[in-house]
Amino acid sequence: MTTLPTNLSPMGVNWIGLATMVRREVQRMVRVPIQAFIAPWISALLFIFIFGFVVGGRINTIGGHRYLEFVLPGIVMLNVVNAAFLQSSSAIYFSRFIKFIEEMLVAPLSYAEMIVGNLSVVVLRAALTGIGIMVMGLFFGATHIESLALFLFWIVSVSAIFGLLGIIVGLWSKSFEQLNMPVVFFLTPLSMVGGVFNTVEMLPDWLRWLAWANPIFYFINGIRGAMIGVDETPPGLGIGLTLLLLAILGGTVWRLYSKGYGLRE
Repeated sequence: MTTLPTNLSPMGVNWIGLATMVRREVQRMVRVPIQAFIAPWISALLFIFIFGFVVGGRINTIGGHRYLEFVLPGIVMLNVVNAAFLQSSSAIYFSRFIKFIEEMLVAPLSYAEMIVGNLSVVVLRAALTGIGIMVMGLFFGATHIESLALFLFWIVSVSAIFGLLGIIVGLWSKSFEQLNMPVVFFLTPLSMVGGVFNTVEMLPDWLRWLAWANPIFYFINGIRGAMIGVDETPPGLGIGLTLLLLAILGGTVWRLYSKGYGLRE
């Protein structure tokens, strides 16, 4: 019976191998700029213009802020989530599809280094996507940042969470259809009811539980608090939930790598 190599680097962190892995994924990402950046930026611009500018012009202020200022953080987070998940899930799936993952397994890289290499590019793509949307918001006078430290925390941590989730889905998927199922049936619906365009008070009483049970609701409120100071969640709850999810998903992905799940056919 064939067993997986442990892939533990005896000299500590394999910086050359890690940099090579990151460079390869960055090159793969920049070869499809329309898919990676242009498409989400155009989609975000439409959201900003239609929901924030046109519809928002007919809505009173929320929490002392214009409606456009209120929805922009949610639009940023919505696209960060999608960018992070799509980057990691497609990277691991295509590595399996073209058998490149087998070369990674025999390289002097630990499983932790493989995971960190994947997540580095995930965070980069998500951050660039978010920055592009923030620049668009400047033209509408809607971009504000009250706490840069918290803003960076939410961008990096949420990118890592959905990057890890994308790795799990990429290891599980046997076809392109399965690869896209979580986006269609989970990420998009949860994002739309996660408080991008409304507060919890705007929902009927019998539907408010849906917001509180939705983890994306805490991510959106977190980055909204970092940008304009409006956060409906109890202090520290969103950060605690985020760190817990990072620990659970990180441990799960490492365990899947160590067991060889989806890595060997």
